[in-house]
Amino acid sequence: MKLLNFNQQDQIRLGIKTDHGIIDVGTTLNETLTMEQVIEQGDAGLARLRTLLEHPNLSYIDETEISYAPIVSKPEKIICVGLNYISHAEESNMQIPTSPVLFSKFANALAAHKEPIRLPRHSEKIDYEAELVIVIGKTAKDVSEADALHYVYGYSAGNDLSARDFQFRSSQWLLGKTCDQFAPVGPYLVTADEVGDAGNLRIQCTVNGEVRQSANTKDMIFSCAAIISYVSHHMTLQPGDIIYSGTPEGVILGYPEDKQKWLQPGDKVAVSIEKIGTLTNVLV
Repeated sequence: MKLLNFNQQDQIRLGIKTDHGIIDVGTTLNETLTMEQVIEQGDAGLARLRTLLEHPNLSYIDETEISYAPIVSKPEKIICVGLNYISHAEESNMQIPTSPVLFSKFANALAAHKEPIRLPRHSEKIDYEAELVIVIGKTAKDVSEADALHYVYGYSAGNDLSARDFQFRSSQWLLGKTCDQFAPVGPYLVTADEVGDAGNLRIQCTVNGEVRQSANTKDMIFSCAAIISYVSHHMTLQPGDIIYSGTPEGVILGYPEDKQKWLQPGDKVAVSIEKIGTLTNVLV
């Protein structure tokens, strides 16, 4: 099932994407139901939404007419994994990690599909990073790798935008990673059952239609299961937490200095992931 959030009359509405258009869940049920509530309800919430698809008088919204919102509004944690593809570690001239490299973003960085991304002042080196995003569905503490995927609610497409001149001012990456709107995610939250094997998905990033990154999630050093297990042994993951799982080679940082052309206002960045969809944002 493909779920999404969209804006309507100053409210964030939960929707279901279908071949006929978008179903407004709250209107159909005549009650307020949020993405966070559905995630917390787990299998019971999904079963209720599937029953909703059989409603005899469904009405649909044309997807071209909606204004998207981030797939989750208030995650307790936004965790990111750095250097999770060997090729990306090599192009960044960094050691290949022996355990997941973790850093964080904050909720101010969330942005939606088609939302214009305002570039921060005083930064001249803005980069893209196409990433598979994991959405946690159940409280996870000290989870084994074998069981880790049972705690996944679904997946989305993300762009770990990075201000490289901020990022490398010190050994801590935070400043360059969590600028406002630097965590676009969407357009959909695709449930784990529909995605199937998240360890074998094509992932691509284009800038103004030019392919910059093209890889497969099977090339990740640490799988989704390994990441979830590792994180859960250091902090408790909560329903609605999101994890950016790392980016493949092809980022601007990996180019020779004389060929680094950093993102500029007007650039259109699109992240496409097999079975999930395409996340598109224009920089302003």
